[in-house]
Amino acid sequence: MNVKPWVWAWAAAALAFGATLFLTSGRGAGELAYAALSFGAFAAIVGMGQMLVITLGPGNVDLSIPATMTLAGTLALKAMGSDPGTAWLGLIVALGVGLAVGCANFALIWLLRLPPIIATLAASLIYQSVAIWSNRGLRIKPPDGLADFATGRLLGVPNVAWVTLALAVAVWLMLERAVWGRWLLSSGQNLRAARLAGVPVQAVRAATYIAVAVFAALAGFLLSSFSGGAALNMGAEYLLMSIAVVVIGGSSIAGGNSNVPGVIGASLFMFLVVSMLNSYGAGAGVKSVLTGAIIIAIVIAASTRRSRP
Repeated sequence: MNVKPWVWAWAAAALAFGATLFLTSGRGAGELAYAALSFGAFAAIVGMGQMLVITLGPGNVDLSIPATMTLAGTLALKAMGSDPGTAWLGLIVALGVGLAVGCANFALIWLLRLPPIIATLAASLIYQSVAIWSNRGLRIKPPDGLADFATGRLLGVPNVAWVTLALAVAVWLMLERAVWGRWLLSSGQNLRAARLAGVPVQAVRAATYIAVAVFAALAGFLLSSFSGGAALNMGAEYLLMSIAVVVIGGSSIAGGNSNVPGVIGASLFMFLVVSMLNSYGAGAGVKSVLTGAIIIAIVIAASTRRSRP
């Protein structure tokens, strides 16, 4: 039987959910599900962006996601200044940061011929420095209306989860129905063949690196609004997470294949793993080590399985 790759990510999330409830004697199922949808949403947003870049093929990855999240959240909050009715201004600033970061990253890759992993890692140091300079130790709260939206719910489902669902549908339609999606997949499967077939491969790469930066900026904007401010380390955990959810979700790390439902399922799974460790009473150090070990083991196992003929 040919099982879709994303099914395994959702099955793993269901098992982690059940294991966490077992450790807590079945208490707080609703609260756990709500928390998973809330915090998993941020990982899913950055994961979908990273998925698009990884789809371009081997060597393509964006390591500037954490710094982009921090910079976008910081500058958006400074622009809003906690003033009522400025949520749209903050969103525009955040998306503008994402656009600028994406253009800068691709310029380093294309014009200077730097490997993406080097270009985005080096650029992230600049973005983080700008965020530190602009933050100056101040913690600006988001406007009340924006904070209420980020932490609110609709039909019992967190608003950030609805935003993630809308983005997931848009990305899925783009990959499955739009010409750009076919161009992206063909570029990742065989770059030379795609170029010979008339695919504007450089334009596709540019749009993809811009897209991942915009997604990271949006996640940073929502996360800073959700948590009540922009911390300088707010995006740190999403570096490895953004790559892990892509591979765990069923996308090929070799490129040429994307799996939107799998990214969402894997994001829920990763949050539930952390929750399970918390329920078990693991300390912060043990939790970090075990979480990292689980991520690395799953990524290695998935990569090994997909490399077999």
